[in-house]
Formats: sequence, structure tokens, C-alpha cells
Amino acid sequence: EVSSSALPGETIGVIGGTGSGKTTLIDLVARFYDATEGSVHLFGRDVKQYSFAQLRRLIGIVPQQAMLFTGTIRDNMRWAAPHATDEEIWQALETAQAASFVRKMPDGLDSVILQGGKNLSGGQKQRLTIARALVGEPEILILDDSASALDFATDAALRRAIAKFSAERGNRMTTIIVSQRANTVRYADQIVVLDDGKAAGIGTHEQLLESCQIYREIYWSQNERQEAVAQKGGER
Repeated sequence: EVSSSALPGETIGVIGGTGSGKTTLIDLVARFYDATEGSVHLFGRDVKQYSFAQLRRLIGIVPQQAMLFTGTIRDNMRWAAPHATDEEIWQALETAQAASFVRKMPDGLDSVILQGGKNLSGGQKQRLTIARALVGEPEILILDDSASALDFATDAALRRAIAKFSAERGNRMTTIIVSQRANTVRYADQIVVLDDGKAAGIGTHEQLLESCQIYREIYWSQNERQEAVAQKGGER
């Protein structure tokens, strides 16, 4: 049971342990299946009132497992936006922190991706799938644990770039970040902490550190060592 709302331009973080219901929540928003109780509303309308084609135009989803098809990078980028220009593709690649490695490839946008993306690293595949979702300029961008292969610096740069991407388009895009990393969601406008399919807490990072034991445990288990090292360094 989760009761939450998001405004255009906001970033919503969703965090919880394995099996807590993170991906299920996203699947309900995208209407991969329908809620048996309660409802999910987008722009004031129940998602069931939208056709699947409408939802695919409104929502850009980057799944946990990066999925690219055999063909050129340009072909992959145009999957949700067949008429996208090269300029629009490069803008999306820049935002997704993918432009630098694509430029280094021998044929740039014409470089061929092998089946399953086996000629790319895990992080490169994730960044390309994020770029592909951005090319379509969705109203809602869902990142379902899709930065897990990125180092923390690239992850942070990605989040800043996505916020800038949204701002440049009038803050229309709502971003939902699903992650098991507390640092990935800590700067979200609102964080939903899931536990066994229910919301154990909803609030900002600071509010949840005060009020939600599950969030505190997740955060400190991931950051205690870094904090200790930082404090030890400051004592010198």
C-alpha cells in the first residue's frame, strides 16, 4: 500500500531491499499490469484511461537490465522517436553521460551494436538505454535501478544532467529513480521507502533519517565506513 504523488519537474526516489516492491510499483505506473486495489493516476486521469500507445509516449522506462538491439547506435536511439535528429540524439547522449565514449567509437552514431550489446560494457549499455529514453522527451522518466553499473561520480553527474535536461524543457519531466543505493536517491524531492509492498516512510532524505528506521539502516549500512574515514581525516 503506497499513497504518494509527484508534480511535473520533481524527482521521486524509490528505495527498499530486494523483494520490497520497487519494480512492482513502477510496473503499475507504466501499466504493465493493473492495480487490483486503489488506482494510479497520471495527469489527473487513471492510467487505465490511456491507451498503451499513449502511455509509451508519455513514459520513458529504463529497465534494470539494459536492453539494446542489434544495429547502429542511431537506430537504437530512434526506437521511441523515429524522426529524432542527430542533434537531439547527441543531446540525449550528453545527458546520459554516453557522448564521450560514442565519439571515441570508429563510426560514431553509425557504430554497430552487437547482439545483446556484447561489444559494450555494462555501464555503457546502461547509459545508452537512458539516452534512448531521453530522446523521446518523455513526460515521466523512470530509471529502474538502471545506474547500478555506474560508479558514484558518473551516477551523480547523470542525476545533475537529467535535472538540467528537465529544466531546459520547462520542468515538465517527472523523474522516478528506483535504486538500492541511498546516495542515488538522497537528493530527490521526495523518497518513498518500501518494505514488503508497503510504504515504510515518505519524505526527504533528512526527514527519513529522523523518522524512518528502515531508511536509516539502509543509509548508514552503505555510508558508515565513508563517514568514519571522513571523520578520521578531519581529526588530524
